[in-house]
Amino acid sequence: MKKIKKILVSQPQPTAERNPYAEMAAKFGVTFDFRQLIHIEGLDAHDFRQQRINPLEYTAVILNSRLSADHYFRLMEELRLQVPESMHYYCNSEAVGNYLQKYIQYRKRKVFAAEHNRFEDLLPSMLRRPQERYLMVMSDVHNDGVINMFAEHGIEVKPAVMYRTVSTQWSPSEPFDYDMLVLFTPSGVQSVRKNFPDWKQGDTVIACFGQNTAQALEDAGFRVDIKVPTPECPSITTAIEKYLEQSLS
Repeated sequence: MKKIKKILVSQPQPTAERNPYAEMAAKFGVTFDFRQLIHIEGLDAHDFRQQRINPLEYTAVILNSRLSADHYFRLMEELRLQVPESMHYYCNSEAVGNYLQKYIQYRKRKVFAAEHNRFEDLLPSMLRRPQERYLMVMSDVHNDGVINMFAEHGIEVKPAVMYRTVSTQWSPSEPFDYDMLVLFTPSGVQSVRKNFPDWKQGDTVIACFGQNTAQALEDAGFRVDIKVPTPECPSITTAIEKYLEQSLS
């Protein structure tokens, strides 16, 4: 098992002084570099118009994150469109629903939030409103599973791409000499391949979160050494710590 000294974590650095990564660094003498491999860019009005979507033709907006809410209201302003007071909002969590107070006067009859952070929880409310016309705010990188789930219940939802996921560029002078990579999204995998097309994994350990990320790694020709969640390691930090302990034994 390879001895690990330098680890890239494709997330922002934790703000708390005490965190699992800091504890592992002290315990095992390893170095963690925190760097996001992707970032989000909003579509401008010109690019959005290429989709030939008129947001005012819809009576409801489906939001899957605070980010989607930010880009919806940003783009409506750039398009110089006034969001109707009658607009309904369907959110995949209470947190997203409450966040809308930043943009609208919050009323329960206007905002519907999933209780268990699942879009399936919104179905009863949506089915009671058969005349509703739904627009779903999405990234250019998305899974059509939610759209298909709504369609299976006879609910037509129009996807509207309002922001895109972009690979963060690395300077040619920056070394990519890590003993372990920790990746969380398929887009992160694509960023590695785009920035370092000639990079060979060799004995570099790759840890990933989620089946979609693992599949993206395999599709890109990489080897997955650590995959979470599992019953033994529900989080990426527990999995890394377990690997580091085994590498020293």
